[in-house]
Amino acid sequence: MMTTTFPRRCALSALLAAIFTILPNGVLPSGVLASGVLANQASAQSSEPSHTSAVQVAMKNVMYHYTEPIGVHIIRLQGELTPIKSGDIVVFDDKNSFHLVITSAEIAISCDSLAQVLNENVFSSANAPIKDLRIESKDNQLIIKGKLPPKANVTFETTGTISADSDGRIRLHADHIKAAHLPVKGLLDLLGVELARLVNTNTVHGITLEKDDLILDPEQILPPPHIRGKVTAVRIQGNDIVQVFGAAQTTNFVAQLPGNYMAFRRGDLHFGKLTMHDADLVMIDMDPRDPFDFFLDHYQEQLVAGYTKSTQEYGLRVHTRDYNKLKNRSEGQHGKRFSDK
Repeated sequence: MMTTTFPRRCALSALLAAIFTILPNGVLPSGVLASGVLANQASAQSSEPSHTSAVQVAMKNVMYHYTEPIGVHIIRLQGELTPIKSGDIVVFDDKNSFHLVITSAEIAISCDSLAQVLNENVFSSANAPIKDLRIESKDNQLIIKGKLPPKANVTFETTGTISADSDGRIRLHADHIKAAHLPVKGLLDLLGVELARLVNTNTVHGITLEKDDLILDPEQILPPPHIRGKVTAVRIQGNDIVQVFGAAQTTNFVAQLPGNYMAFRRGDLHFGKLTMHDADLVMIDMDPRDPFDFFLDHYQEQLVAGYTKSTQEYGLRVHTRDYNKLKNRSEGQHGKRFSDK
């Protein structure tokens, strides 16, 4: 067992800085290339802005954390990271600085995670009409349970099906509705509130009500970084809700790479104290036996626990530790040391 100390962190930071920084005379430091320099010298020397600010992205078998308890399983994904503000570049450390624009993807979210998203992002206000939402699946249907604060916290339960609308949103149709274990005619009768009060307008929009259907907008209900893309199909698989975006692609720019990964190409990508021009960065799961567990809020800890390699094309390959396999993870989150294998 080897402990990651402050000097080792500094050495790693220096190595990464060398990857992307060229000396004023345009010459790389002696020996840096052999140590793993991966920056494209021509693009690093250029002071001209990139032709495009979007960064191409491809992911495979990634468990992506929005928060500690909320995550989605990205089975496959192709798309772009685009800056929210025109003229800016993608800042990896600021999840409010960019959108994930999805061209094609298959993404699963567990019933528990979806319930947590709705509780925290939609029905979080003190006067929300629904509280303590729980979601489970049974026989290819969704069972939604919760409480109604405006009705003295009466419990309710709906059972229904799920489908994709033509506009890319997800429709939950309630076949059976109960309140305090008694049948109720419809959702509007159950809730007894104005439609506008269904959404906490101070945080995240994303839910509307049509007769006995709740309609979810994936672009709005999830925490940042927000996605942009239309759901073309949806299904229940075990305890997961699997969303399909766009049409399946036969290949991507790192399709030949085995294992689990998050890959970024083209555009300018800023992370930490570094900026990579004409990006060629792939984060590779160090343990491909299970999904690549990734948490953007703690990616630096994951990088420090791994190692880097260069390619002949000046690309950077970062073999990255799963977030859920970091030693003393809770201590590491507070700036303390954590052990590496």
